[in-house]
Amino acid sequence: MAQQANGTGERLQGASLAQDLFEDMGRKADSLGLSSQNGHAEGETEQKVVEEIESLCMSCHENGITRLLLTRIPFFREIVIMSFDCTHCGFRNNEIQSAGEIQPKGARYALRVEKDADLQRQVVKSDICVFRIEDLDLEIPAGKGQYTNVEGVLSGVRTDLESNQEARMEQMPEVGEKIAGILRTLADMMAGRKYPFMVSADDPSGNSWIEWTPGDAAGKWAKSEYNRTAAQNGMLGLGDDVPAPEHEHHATAPDTEIRPEYHAAGMVHSLSTSDSAPATNNVDDSDIVEDQVYSFPASCPGCTRPCATNMKMVNIPYFKQVVLMSTVCESCGYRSNEVKTGGEVPEKGCKITLQVRTKEDLSRDILKSESAAHPHPDPERSPRSGIWLEDGDAAVPDGSGDSMPTESKRTWEEFFSSLGDAIEGRKPFSLTLEDPLASSYVQSLTAPEPDPQIEIEEYERTEEELEDLGLNDMKTEGYEA
Repeated sequence: MAQQANGTGERLQGASLAQDLFEDMGRKADSLGLSSQNGHAEGETEQKVVEEIESLCMSCHENGITRLLLTRIPFFREIVIMSFDCTHCGFRNNEIQSAGEIQPKGARYALRVEKDADLQRQVVKSDICVFRIEDLDLEIPAGKGQYTNVEGVLSGVRTDLESNQEARMEQMPEVGEKIAGILRTLADMMAGRKYPFMVSADDPSGNSWIEWTPGDAAGKWAKSEYNRTAAQNGMLGLGDDVPAPEHEHHATAPDTEIRPEYHAAGMVHSLSTSDSAPATNNVDDSDIVEDQVYSFPASCPGCTRPCATNMKMVNIPYFKQVVLMSTVCESCGYRSNEVKTGGEVPEKGCKITLQVRTKEDLSRDILKSESAAHPHPDPERSPRSGIWLEDGDAAVPDGSGDSMPTESKRTWEEFFSSLGDAIEGRKPFSLTLEDPLASSYVQSLTAPEPDPQIEIEEYERTEEELEDLGLNDMKTEGYEA
């Protein structure tokens, strides 16, 4: 489906989103004493706000004007907004491209639209992103990049479907009736008569985005990252099928740092062999023992070239044995560190709640397994779980006001202020890990005696958790038959 969605529906009445963004940037330029006509600062004739390039119109083959604007989306990253306008035939086209690098992993976003404000959430759709309206089972395939909002996406789909609807009703009445039903549903969604509904975005490059807002309830917004397949790497121009120039030096990944008590010499090392040589495999040589580093060959999730994965088994006191795994790719610089727990699956799940009261509590070791989740905390007592910032990051970026509503900016400032207080130890809060496999751990400061600030609760797994973990299909007795 060819996408032409750059407006924001009936509210903008067909106005181009990129044009509005240029006008916003123009107002910002005026406030800085810049000329909105030529984009030059006084005394700085070289600097431009919007770059204009004369280019060929693909409709009438006359020359039109392409405008380029490099801008940063608050709490996301930089993008290039491109707008083409031909004064000869009136043809216009607007799209965006990522101004940054391809991310180490692909990303999926999902948003549950429940109110009018959710329709105005920003959406960045790169040219390889697949956007879905889940309730309609309607997929918008990869196409030109867009910087719009949820309403703008719905409006674009509606406009595309309406373009040939009369011809469909005459030539294929059955198909036309189905399309008409989708159009009515889209109209109800945009008018707020079809709440709630779900939208999602899947981008192998990791450069698409659906806006998150502080205070979102659990299950409203979600993001997950995944390793790209070989086909997706090939689509992005990565992998062995795209050889690097001979003069290009591969980036070397920085050393991986782990806590001293878990450190082992050679846990992360530089391979002396070439990319084509297989990595050493000493896992099968003997039984796995504690404090011994093992290495086995693997494929890099980032570029699919050969690399090595190192692993080491350690014993966490008063918990269980865990396996530390570290992968470093010398070709592209990709690196990852994982901690996996072993042993049998316990009969019940485990919920751990830590009351953080002092700065010493902020230094506790935490092991969060891949099956653990952060239940939605009390927003008045705790920062939003799942968002971790280093000291000094709790600030709204400069210039964010031009593309962010005042109320949204105030909400972010309050959120970061509360989060900063928690990081500095000025505000008590609680941290909860809910793990259906009971494989997560929070360090106790009073072990082996019970820690008064840690509450551990066992619970029966839900049917959904059993199904997600594959435990309903697991058979440990009589499987020979």
